[in-house]
Amino acid sequence: MPRPASVRAASSLLILSIALSGCVGTLVDVATAPVKAVSKGVDLATTSQSERDEKRGRELRQREERLGKLERRYEDRMEDCQDGDRRACAEARDIYAEMQLLIRSLPAEPED
Repeated sequence: MPRPASVRAASSLLILSIALSGCVGTLVDVATAPVKAVSKGVDLATTSQSERDEKRGRELRQREERLGKLERRYEDRMEDCQDGDRRACAEARDIYAEMQLLIRSLPAEPED
C-alpha cells in the first residue's frame, strides 16, 4: 500500500532535519566566530574604570612602600652622619632628594 504524500513529506523532513542539525550548529559557530573574536579583542584593548582604579591604587601603594623604605634608610644615615660619618651625610642627602621627588608624585592626604 503506497504511503500518503503527507506521511512521505513528514518523514523526509524528519530525516532532513536530523541530517542537517550538525550543519546548522556549525553554521552558527562559523557565523558567530568573527563577533566573538572582535569582542574578545575589544575586551583586551580596553581597560575598565575599576581596572584603572586598581592599577592606580597598586602604583600608589608601591610608591608609599618605597617612601617608607627611603625614610628608614634616611634616618639610619642621619644617625651615622651625626656620629661624624661624612659618607653617610652624602648618602642622606641623596636619599632625601629621592624622597622629595617621590613625595611630589603622591597625592595629598585628606585632612581629618
